[in-house]
Amino acid sequence: MEAALEYINANAANAPYIIFGLLLLAGFNVPVSEDIMLFTSALLAAKNPELLYPLFIAVFAGAYLSDVICYGFMGRFLGEKIFKIKFFKSMAPPEKIAKVTEFYEKYGIITLILGRFIPFGVRNALFLTAGLGKMNAFKFCVSDFIACVISCVSFFSLYYHFGESVIEYVKKFNLVIFAVAIIVGIIFFVKKKKAQKIENPSH
Repeated sequence: MEAALEYINANAANAPYIIFGLLLLAGFNVPVSEDIMLFTSALLAAKNPELLYPLFIAVFAGAYLSDVICYGFMGRFLGEKIFKIKFFKSMAPPEKIAKVTEFYEKYGIITLILGRFIPFGVRNALFLTAGLGKMNAFKFCVSDFIACVISCVSFFSLYYHFGESVIEYVKKFNLVIFAVAIIVGIIFFVKKKKAQKIENPSH
């Protein structure tokens, strides 16, 4: 990853293509950080104003299509075949898919918006489970597009205008979002258990 970043910074004119390509790889669960790509593209844009729009379009399109690949190809198309790979088996066990699917059905776009602000591992797990759980494709694409616009515009703008000075604040913000996601998940789980007890009082 460090070598790729060095190459990007040394070849600013080709940076949009490189960033776009790297983000597409992230859709196949190659460990490419969307957060780092946003930061790198924004800093490059600040130094090379003529590349502002190409860099933003590249990072936005790459991030969005990466989500669609993870959801559509990895989740819906390959489906249960990916469980033959140990990494994916631990990443998205059947019980987790069922829980996340219910969560998507109840909270919809909020799930994707929160998910986009959570680092790579959790973010991709959400998109993968959405595909495995057969979440409606149109609903996913529209919801994720809105979520992607919010996260990419927010982070790109922050990094473009304030640079490295906001990194620590962004990290703290991500931690808060992660904590909120956990709390919401716990509340959802507790409510579900209570509802099951009411429906089946003998248990």
